[in-house]
Amino acid sequence: MDNYSFLNAAHTAFFADLYDQYLQNPDSVEPSWRAFFQGFDFGMENGSYQQNGTVGSADASVEIPENLQKEFQVVKLIDAYRSRGHLFTKTNPVRDRRKYTPTLELENFGLSESDLNTNFNAGDILGLGAATLAEIVRHLESIYCDAIGVEYMYIRKPEEIQWIQDKLNINDNHPAFSGDQKKHILKKLNEAVSFESFLHTKYVGQKRFSLEGGESLIPALDAMIEKAAGLGVKEFVMGMAHRGRLNVLTNIFGKSAKDIFSEFDGKDYEQDIFDGDVKYHLGWTSDRVTDGGQRIHMNIAPNPSHLETVGAVVEGITRAKQDRNYPDDFSKVLPIVVHGDAAIAGQGLVYEVVQMAQLDGYKTNGTIHIVVNNQIGFTTNYLDARSSTYCTDIGKVTLSPVLHVNADDAEAVVHASLFALDFRMTFKRDVFIDLLGYRKYGHNEGDEPRFTQPKLYKAIAKHKNPRDIYAERLKAEGIIDAGYVKKLEADYKASLEEKLEDSRKETKTVITPFMEDEWKGFEPVEEDRMLLTEDTSFDKDKLTKIAEVITRLPEGKKFLRKIERLVGERNKMYFERDQLDWAMGELLAYGTLLSEGYDVRLSGQDVERGTFSHRHAVLKVEDSEEEVLLLNELGGDQGTFQIYNSLLSEYGVVGFDYGYAMASPKTLTIWEAQFGDFSNGAQIMIDQYISAAEDKWKLQNGLVMLLPHGYEGQGAEHSSARMERYLQLCAKDNMYVADCTTPANFYHLLRRQMKSNFRKPLIVFTPKSLLRHPKAVSTVEELASGSFQPVIDDAGVKTADVKTLVFCTGKFYYDILEAREEKKREKDVAIVRVEQLFPLPSEEMKAIMKKYKNADDIVWAQEEPRNMGAWSHLLMHFEDAHKLRVASRRFYASPAAGSSVRSKRRHEQILEYVFDKTKDNKYRKKIKKA
Repeated sequence: MDNYSFLNAAHTAFFADLYDQYLQNPDSVEPSWRAFFQGFDFGMENGSYQQNGTVGSADASVEIPENLQKEFQVVKLIDAYRSRGHLFTKTNPVRDRRKYTPTLELENFGLSESDLNTNFNAGDILGLGAATLAEIVRHLESIYCDAIGVEYMYIRKPEEIQWIQDKLNINDNHPAFSGDQKKHILKKLNEAVSFESFLHTKYVGQKRFSLEGGESLIPALDAMIEKAAGLGVKEFVMGMAHRGRLNVLTNIFGKSAKDIFSEFDGKDYEQDIFDGDVKYHLGWTSDRVTDGGQRIHMNIAPNPSHLETVGAVVEGITRAKQDRNYPDDFSKVLPIVVHGDAAIAGQGLVYEVVQMAQLDGYKTNGTIHIVVNNQIGFTTNYLDARSSTYCTDIGKVTLSPVLHVNADDAEAVVHASLFALDFRMTFKRDVFIDLLGYRKYGHNEGDEPRFTQPKLYKAIAKHKNPRDIYAERLKAEGIIDAGYVKKLEADYKASLEEKLEDSRKETKTVITPFMEDEWKGFEPVEEDRMLLTEDTSFDKDKLTKIAEVITRLPEGKKFLRKIERLVGERNKMYFERDQLDWAMGELLAYGTLLSEGYDVRLSGQDVERGTFSHRHAVLKVEDSEEEVLLLNELGGDQGTFQIYNSLLSEYGVVGFDYGYAMASPKTLTIWEAQFGDFSNGAQIMIDQYISAAEDKWKLQNGLVMLLPHGYEGQGAEHSSARMERYLQLCAKDNMYVADCTTPANFYHLLRRQMKSNFRKPLIVFTPKSLLRHPKAVSTVEELASGSFQPVIDDAGVKTADVKTLVFCTGKFYYDILEAREEKKREKDVAIVRVEQLFPLPSEEMKAIMKKYKNADDIVWAQEEPRNMGAWSHLLMHFEDAHKLRVASRRFYASPAAGSSVRSKRRHEQILEYVFDKTKDNKYRKKIKKA
């Protein structure tokens, strides 16, 4: 015991503080103290401190003075409030909380009511100094168990935990707003409440996905924007689903209520070629001048009914703005994503987006996530909607703090929002706010919620709105009088009446383009313009200088021998053989665009090296793994080349890169699939944004998707990029789809994407076997002076000799070419490549058919099954398709056989069909009989 006699002599505050440090971060205390506290914890868990006040085993126990033992127990109590206080809050306005055990009762910590008047130095930990246990408990209840519950103790960085605790200790985690600030909160609450009641009266039964029950979101966003401007934020990018969107557009983004009323009235659109979308899907761009005089640029992104999709897009938009405008301080652009409780818990995309938060290629210096928590899905109770305790538990993936707030307490909501903003600006990390409210009506205003939640909606029917609750509080404080709110409401509704009257004088709805500033100089175009040839030539001398840079390794650095050989081979193919392979054509496309001042961003799974080890855009120094990007060494005023291996995600990353391209039309933005059909994982992005956004939302976008495609016996998943799905989505002028056969054509295709004064998504079915195919090469001259060829005719045949004309696309051309040589059919068979599948170059194809007038057998050849590939697309878009004989695999459910033997046999069958229509006819007869 003598070794521990200092326990009686030293000040207990020192031990309490040391024990607190140990509980938060055991590794931060000296090892002998850590062992001591571990023994104490063991004693507490086994109840031995109550019996004899000792720590340790029977052979080597240490008696702890009673006063110190109690101090430790109070520290344990404080730690429990910090860790579990959020489970015992007053945060639910319409439901009783679920019961959790163990509770925070004193008895669970070896304390009792008799200790309440005892002073404890553990109060120092909370900034109270020596305080009675009663004062400490009141303090803890106020911080952790009132209208705000805070989860943060799982964070692994002591400085972040300390920062949070210091913040929480200020005013016991309660705001100290001035009278004017409180009136401003009330004003914004009134706008939120009055806007919804006005729409409810004027547009009875119309869907609007009202914010009622969560109106405190409006003063929270307002306060956040005002304060963020003072902290140096220049731009906000926001994404949110339907609930409350119209309210946010009007009362935060400044969209005229007149325009919203026009949308409610269902008027036609000003533009004929624009289909539009429902009002709660539309985006908006505006500038706001804060009360402090700062100008803030704000965007709320358009979104579909796939609720969480917009989160990925918002992150991409944000990163593009950061890269372009604030590369030295990403914090100047702040993303805010507003979620629904059912969606954030149920949609896997949220996890993908959250996992991007700290990755080099995708980070945005922290997102503020706000959940408008209705405690219900469409008709599904929260207990049936998730297994986790909270809908926000996804935030713990990145150890982000989470604040649960009672949506009825407007001041607490604003306070929590400002806390979240400060955390994001300080630590550049995500933070989550769970705004616990309710949904006044059903999922939409036409639903009857009492069908499925009768008890809940009885409670909601009697519940006052947050404005009236707050107004009563301010009256009690003497800040406003009885008529204050009535005047606020009357004035606001009068302005809405005026705007409603103005809107009804107009016959058409005008949709304002999203992010118009970024798109100056770009014009929306139709199909005829898309089919015109773009000048994509490039000065040969300049091209050679670029080749010199990207085919020479920097001196003084050691690379793997394979890399040295590869780069050396690239030098020879340009400067000696004049035969450029696929990778060289691709890299030169990037290099020429960079030299012209465009930026290039390429992301996806393993894109730096390339799935098929062909690209090697990033070279690693052997010993240090230092990264060398030769494309950033071109010199002059070149653009920036960015290439990032992505997380193993398709949906989230495609959404991010789509958002990036949306905000940066002068960047060639590319997403590459590891294998083409992996893009299936991003199907919602493809359906809702890539193929339809220009028609729905007036959004141009130049995202390029590179999808490896080709039948090389690698099974079902590694053969087909599901070409037919993209082609089925093609309509009029919504995107480009290409399947190139030469490095030069791919080079010009990529250059065309940037050189035109419009942007369309580009889907490219890229090869695998052609990456190193000896015949899939191009000359320097073809890059320098050529242009993209939508159709490549057969230059090696005499027109008059041709009896069989074969149209095909992509890699299959080389298989047919080889078979033609083997069969010695070079004279009477012409092979024509359709390099662009949409818009289909129909006139060129017709002209070629007319040119080969002696051909009595015209074939469409594809390696895909008949029900896949491009054949059905030709039937829809090529009026002469009925003249074509089809050579393809048969109808199959799976894209390709798993057996390499079977795959090869089927492949050879198609080639037989191409050259011998009698064999194909036999197959057709079998089909008919079947």
